Amino acid sequence: MLRPLSSPLHLVLVAPQIPPNTGNVARLCAVTGCRLILVEPLGFSISDRELKRAGLDYWDKVFLDLFPSWEAYLARFPQARRFLFTARSGTPHWNIRYREGDHLVFGSETSGLGQAILGGGFGEVTCIPMVEGVRSLNLSTAVGIATYEALGQLTGGRPGT
Repeated sequence: MLRPLSSPLHLVLVAPQIPPNTGNVARLCAVTGCRLILVEPLGFSISDRELKRAGLDYWDKVFLDLFPSWEAYLARFPQARRFLFTARSGTPHWNIRYREGDHLVFGSETSGLGQAILGGGFGEVTCIPMVEGVRSLNLSTAVGIATYEALGQLTGGRPGT
């Protein structure tokens, strides 16, 4: 059984475009106790049928915050410790020592996090290492990998390196 954190992780999706990916991340949040933050613009309606279907019957267990912009999100969490995930650069995510309350930030499926975010000093840039010649992981898969690495460290399931 997973021990809930006293200060949950925040999984931040910036401009997600594909409803089932966001639904899968919502389900991940429900089963792990993480908080879900969506930053607009979204590529779908929050009431989208595919979004709801991917999250199945877990939506009532998801702590969801919706922000109209990156700036609005930053204003609400100015002191948050953020890890900005991108496909190719930064510190490998398993070399990070996560803390309770950290924000794990992911970009859209089509364009990732923009240079303004990655280079803006908003957090540490990190990646999930991949072999050469492939573009990227599926968004919900990447969020799951990062979340369970952090939770493993924080709940004693896996010590940080």
